[in-house]
Amino acid sequence: MPKAVAITGNEAVAEAMRQLNPDVVAAYPITPQTEIVQIFSTFVADGLVHTEFVPVESEHSALSAVVGASAAGARAMTATSSQGLALMWEVLNIASGMRLPIVMPVVNRALSAPINIHCDHSDTMGARDSGWVQIYSENVQEAYDNVIQAVRIAEHPDVRLPVMVMMDGFIISHGMETVTLLEDDVVKRFVGEYRPEHSLLDVDHPVTFGALDFADWYFEHKRQESDAEAGVSQVVISVAEDFARISGRRYGLFEEYMLDDAEIAVVALNSTAGTVKEVVDALRSDGVKAGLLKLRLFRPFPHRDVLSALRHVKAIAVLDRADTYSTMGGPLFIDIRNVMYDMPGPRIVNYIYGLGGRDIDLDEINKVFEDLKDIATTGKVGAPVTYLGVRE
Repeated sequence: MPKAVAITGNEAVAEAMRQLNPDVVAAYPITPQTEIVQIFSTFVADGLVHTEFVPVESEHSALSAVVGASAAGARAMTATSSQGLALMWEVLNIASGMRLPIVMPVVNRALSAPINIHCDHSDTMGARDSGWVQIYSENVQEAYDNVIQAVRIAEHPDVRLPVMVMMDGFIISHGMETVTLLEDDVVKRFVGEYRPEHSLLDVDHPVTFGALDFADWYFEHKRQESDAEAGVSQVVISVAEDFARISGRRYGLFEEYMLDDAEIAVVALNSTAGTVKEVVDALRSDGVKAGLLKLRLFRPFPHRDVLSALRHVKAIAVLDRADTYSTMGGPLFIDIRNVMYDMPGPRIVNYIYGLGGRDIDLDEINKVFEDLKDIATTGKVGAPVTYLGVRE
């Protein structure tokens, strides 16, 4: 029977990795992710998994080792945060370009400088166009569930792409919640045995990985990668349906919270969505038609489904916990505005918030909804981009 336990996000992700029992895990510590691989290493030491655990000298080496293991036919994983993900940059595109189904939990943390160990999304937003599938998690339960589903998504024959699973640093990674864990054998059956299409160790069927690829074929291979991304959304939905049958928990590309008849709505990622839900509940009790779209799949961006979900809303606020420094708003805002460009109705504004771990509270989100009510009534937008909660 599934069991309910009180654990942190890092503990939950490590537990999911134990149940997945990957062939290879290569890792390097970095706050606030360190506990994931530290806890998992104890599972290795205690013989609870059959994983080859490779401690390396840097995050660049961690992903490089995982790339080699995956190319050799192993189910391979690593985990990181912030500067660690930035140090992996060179290898991120290698993993996706070689179509390797690596799964990597990422605990969101601000990028330096100045040095900061707390949460924002600048790390994974900086990697949003690296060809990795990106899935975001509101709470500890979702982080656990998403890591398990990510293996099926990555290894699906219509995808064969690496997947990042995100959760907010300290807020979720170190926050304790009640989580319902699946039984080990249920997870094992759900993900199945990994059967790679190609392996460097299969001497009877030799293949080349990482070949030199000039103008004669590079373009075609990149187009194939893009075509694979186009099929991800349907696989995410299919895997979620299978997961619902074993867990009773249902996921999609995003969550529509009181959005069906909403006149004003917020779009958000990760833990902030839970705070927005509290405000939406209060506004609904006062008769305000407020709603939330909590995006789960961010890359590839599910543009058609997002458009369908938001097209009836009069005013939309997009919350970004990262800045593009383009002076045009945050990364999520740019994607949402792009999706809604041809729609004559909705007015869209951006709030950049919470950089470096600064809290966002109920009053600030209420202020966002108050702004949206004015925009919905007048049709007028003042500043399209607002830095929420920053000292002037």
